[in-house]
Amino acid sequence: MTSDLLTVKLEKLAYGGDGLGRLSDGRAVFVPLALPGETVRVRSLDEKRGHVRAELVEILDPSSNRVVPKCRHYGVCGGCNYQHLSYSDQLTAKTDILRDQLTRIGKFAAPPVMPIVPCPVEWNYRNHIQFHLTRDGKLGFVDAHSRDILPITECHLPELSLSILWPRLEFDPGLGLERISLRLGMNEQALLVLESASAEAPELELETDLSVVHLVDDDAIVMAGDDHLVMLVNDQLFHVSAASFFQINTAMAGKMVEYLLANLPTSIATTLLDIYCGVGLFSAFFAPRVGRLIGIELSPSACEDFSFNLNEFGNVELYEAPAEDVLPVLDVKPEIAIVDPPRAGLERRTLDALLKLSPAKLAYVSCDPSTLARDAARLVAGGYQLVQVTPFDLFPQTFHIESISIFEKR
Repeated sequence: MTSDLLTVKLEKLAYGGDGLGRLSDGRAVFVPLALPGETVRVRSLDEKRGHVRAELVEILDPSSNRVVPKCRHYGVCGGCNYQHLSYSDQLTAKTDILRDQLTRIGKFAAPPVMPIVPCPVEWNYRNHIQFHLTRDGKLGFVDAHSRDILPITECHLPELSLSILWPRLEFDPGLGLERISLRLGMNEQALLVLESASAEAPELELETDLSVVHLVDDDAIVMAGDDHLVMLVNDQLFHVSAASFFQINTAMAGKMVEYLLANLPTSIATTLLDIYCGVGLFSAFFAPRVGRLIGIELSPSACEDFSFNLNEFGNVELYEAPAEDVLPVLDVKPEIAIVDPPRAGLERRTLDALLKLSPAKLAYVSCDPSTLARDAARLVAGGYQLVQVTPFDLFPQTFHIESISIFEKR
């Protein structure tokens, strides 16, 4: 019934992809798939004291920036958030949201946000795609509304080779697989990763040249081909195992490397910390430029890959442990630190230990502007100046915002 509906005008996009407006009582209302300037009719789904989450029922006055989504699953599958917005407008929105998060959460009056670095392509950029299985064995994604598994027939984010390959995969029902991943390396090399809690590997029939790994609690059991991929970033090769994380946008990973090299001047006298170093994406480029490089990483798989990828360098050390355990006992005076934490940002002990180590320059690679803003405020309170923040669009069509912030010791 229309009496159950609310009419609201949207003011801006919020972090997370929703349109944000205000109700007559002053509460914020968050509406997926709606754009700034639009007047919409919505249905309340969840009401809190300070805000309301709603679903879009009708667009009464559409924005001139609205475009037709490319995918038939858009709005149901939760993977994309901005297909109804042109790519140039997506870039503007992400820049504005990053600036807003730094202002509201970090309390920066005029955050030094630089122009966003766009992705060379707005579609078919992912080297990694993950699926769940429906009860009848169909590949699918999590439904944005019901949390059920939505069977899919198209997705426009994976690289073209993966887009050709994944529809050919067939699975029997009841295999007990928790997640299925397809990853693409150089020379169109593909790796299928089957994740489950059971050590019993599913039966497999292959009709294509494909490596397959069964992953159980990060233990990789090779079922066909190799247990890893070889990734190529800016002419540098990386050994990446099935259980190891690697940036899903290869081209943009290269642009981030170039940015760090340009903004972190080094010499043979430089000691550099690479915290949350992963398989060594950044370390591999800095190792030949510094006197000493220290990597810190928790994942055993990533540490094995890091050791393989930086084996040729005698000036590299690696600690396989949580950063909050290593940094407080590290006896070193680094000139530069690179931190690339998970979405939750820097654990407080990690940040406090960084302040004590007091590197002259700090590069903070962030995948979440809200935790970046929180940590940036703490770093500034600890004696650093935020020099610049540069967003990188690693995830077109989604709300995700990657950025690199450069801090200098005052």
